[in-house]
Amino acid sequence: MKLLAIETATEACSVALWSDGEVRERFEIAPRRHAELALPWCDALLAESGVARSQLDAIAVGRGPGAFTGVRLAIAIAQGIALGLDRPLVPLSTLQVLAAGASAQEGDRILAAIDARMHEVYWASYRLRDGMPEELSPERVVAPAHVQVEGDGWHGIGTGFSAGEAELATRLAPRLATVDAAALPHAADLARLAAAAFAHGVAISPDLVEPAYLRNNVALTLAEQQAARAHKDAS
Repeated sequence: MKLLAIETATEACSVALWSDGEVRERFEIAPRRHAELALPWCDALLAESGVARSQLDAIAVGRGPGAFTGVRLAIAIAQGIALGLDRPLVPLSTLQVLAAGASAQEGDRILAAIDARMHEVYWASYRLRDGMPEELSPERVVAPAHVQVEGDGWHGIGTGFSAGEAELATRLAPRLATVDAAALPHAADLARLAAAAFAHGVAISPDLVEPAYLRNNVALTLAEQQAARAHKDAS
């Protein structure tokens, strides 16, 4: 199986190629350069691996939550490639991808959190099952004070733990076994998760992908934005 993975929902730009169990990845913390890097990196990985686009079985994409423009970019690139090749998409939560990079053992619980700005974090909790992060609580966006978990021994991962004055890490310290507050999602982890999902028949038509923005007021349509500007200019 050959699968291309694209993850640009955070300040990290990352693409990866899964080719029959081997993973190649390009990753860089490159705010505002995702559009410049992502597609050329995809072509470079394919060339380095000697894989033609036509040999790809599917495209994987991190569907968010994360930065609005980054989520939209990843989905647009993935849809463009998938539609051009008539291949399916495997969309996965960026929080699940982040959780897959945690230093956890089988059965451990993982709390993944991404800085959502505006004094909030995107978060979800998982348990590691057969090497895969299995969702325990759904992804949501809340103030750090509203993140709730039960018990201790959690493995915290993601920039949500360093957001603000590290409020989340400080408040949940008694419940956390480990914390990696600098971690960002990697397309290599997305590729591994997506390869397993695709092998189990989890894939959809490219036009059915839904981004996970979580904030209802963020995803204004172009028409709404133009109307808002027109109203402001008129007043």
